[in-house]
Amino acid sequence: MTPAARLQAAVEVLDEVIASARDDGPPADSIVTRYFKQRRYAGSKDRRAVRELAFRAIRRSAERPASGRAAILGLAEDNPELLELFGQPRGPEPALEPEKPTQAAIVPAWLKPELSPLVGEDEWPSLLERAALDLRMNISRTSRDAMLGQFEGAEATPISPWGIRLPPDSRVDDQPAFEAGLVEVQDEGSQLIALACVPAGEDRILDLCAGAGGKSLALAASAPQAMILATDSNRARLSKLAPRAQRSGASIETRLLNPPGELEELADWRGTADIVLVDAPCSGSGTWRRNPEGRWRLTPDRLDRLVVSQQRLLGIGAEIVKPGGALVYAVCSLLSREGAGQIDAFRQDRSSWISEETPIAAGRLDGAGRLLTPGHDRTDGFFVARLRRPC
Repeated sequence: MTPAARLQAAVEVLDEVIASARDDGPPADSIVTRYFKQRRYAGSKDRRAVRELAFRAIRRSAERPASGRAAILGLAEDNPELLELFGQPRGPEPALEPEKPTQAAIVPAWLKPELSPLVGEDEWPSLLERAALDLRMNISRTSRDAMLGQFEGAEATPISPWGIRLPPDSRVDDQPAFEAGLVEVQDEGSQLIALACVPAGEDRILDLCAGAGGKSLALAASAPQAMILATDSNRARLSKLAPRAQRSGASIETRLLNPPGELEELADWRGTADIVLVDAPCSGSGTWRRNPEGRWRLTPDRLDRLVVSQQRLLGIGAEIVKPGGALVYAVCSLLSREGAGQIDAFRQDRSSWISEETPIAAGRLDGAGRLLTPGHDRTDGFFVARLRRPC
């Protein structure tokens, strides 16, 4: 492919990403992969170049662009050499004077007031920096020291005692340690959420919004004798946990839930769990550096619905945890309404619940919880709070 053809390919990829973000379709990575499966003639250099152009344009645009062409025209404002490719054979049509390029920004204008006060404007660039690849050791079967030498460029994560950090774009799925279940891909911030649960002994632990089970696996590795139930309402995501658990040697029960009947479906657990983890669905604003088009998917209406859902899930978790047990709430979000605001609202109705400091040597206090951010902690953005049900 010529440079002009690569630029046109980036326009086409971006058109698909924009439509997918609008319609809540697959993520940008999947779209790029599918695009080139249909174009086998493109070589590895072509694929890499097109992907880089597309993601540079995605990171540059806080608001969802009108079109892929508008996003690339915006990118060309910062890179004038790209304008020379417009009008060339197999490239984009010539740029016209009235066309409006997408404006450069990091945070969508409507979301700025929603950010936690801890996330100052000086931190915003870090929200889109390329993230390293973190691995969590399966500490029931190996140690971090044993694994550090198995991966090129590896270093210990600075906060989590379970993790090692690799350069961005590292591949591990073909490594013997991964295939043997000794390591799992998991951001350090996500590892710290599991640490905040403080699992031990034969605890009964409910992971209420388990998804594909990353935190359930971390809990099982740190407390192999615990009874862990991983639940979710998404069948496709939850189905990924069983093969992961088998590979890691973890014993985890799974249960598919059907909202709004979760409490009835969890009647055998009601009031008996030592620990309930509510890792609730959220805006994903803490993961923009991995999924920058997430900014294009979020709308005020969607955020309102997420906040209502989080409140409902916290209420379910409060019913499941036993007297004296711990309720741990987490979201990969930097927005106050999803983090500190949720816990404030929860405690207004449950003033006897005890707020506990999370055992995490990182982040900053944010209301009754703790906020981890890419700029301050070099992790994905997470809010986490730990509450104790009164006896």
